[in-house]
Amino acid sequence: MISNSVQETVDQVIRSRRSLRAFLDTPVAQEDIRAILDIAARAPSGTNTQPWKVYVVTGHTLQKLSSKILAAHNNPDSAKSHIEEYKYYPVEWHSPYIDRRRKVGWDLYSLLGLGRENKAGMHAQHGRNYQFFDAPVGLIFTIDRVMEQGSWLDYGMFLQNIMLAARARGLDTCPQAAFTQFHRIIAEELSLPEQEMVVCGMSLGFADMSKIENSLQTERAEVNAFAKFFD
Repeated sequence: MISNSVQETVDQVIRSRRSLRAFLDTPVAQEDIRAILDIAARAPSGTNTQPWKVYVVTGHTLQKLSSKILAAHNNPDSAKSHIEEYKYYPVEWHSPYIDRRRKVGWDLYSLLGLGRENKAGMHAQHGRNYQFFDAPVGLIFTIDRVMEQGSWLDYGMFLQNIMLAARARGLDTCPQAAFTQFHRIIAEELSLPEQEMVVCGMSLGFADMSKIENSLQTERAEVNAFAKFFD
């Protein structure tokens, strides 16, 4: 039986999780990173396949990886040659998904004072992904290419566990699909085996709450908007 205090704590950890986009350079102890990954690995997976693989990058490796991806991002010709290996977003958008996507994008840009005409500013802000938003820890997640859609569902639960375990320790995260475009650079820099595909990246560290972008609050639909109950 779980006590009310435990339930309240778990609920608070879930509710307080947000995707933060500015971090302090305060180091995160490797033992804390290991503890987060260890508890996250309790995520369920079909027949206990545990399809996740994680590359933890810090220090020189993080800076080198960031610099190479950012250089490609800032070179229009180079950026065009980098294509995602899988489609994270739909090819054709429609409501309510496109409305939610636009809202969160413009809410962020408005906080940063970026108008619709400021393409250079928006490009630079997108490039902040590849600096892990200045977090001291970057995580790159991969999956074996033989795994099918069910394992990707399992992977999502593992990622969620990481974000919640981080929050429980006073840390914040930002899961980032943006890294998938530059999977070739990541594979080269981290010497990924050929059979591994990049799933996403994630920033991990202590949030810099002095930065206005971290005041962004995203909305969630009410339960009745996505759930139906049958007696």
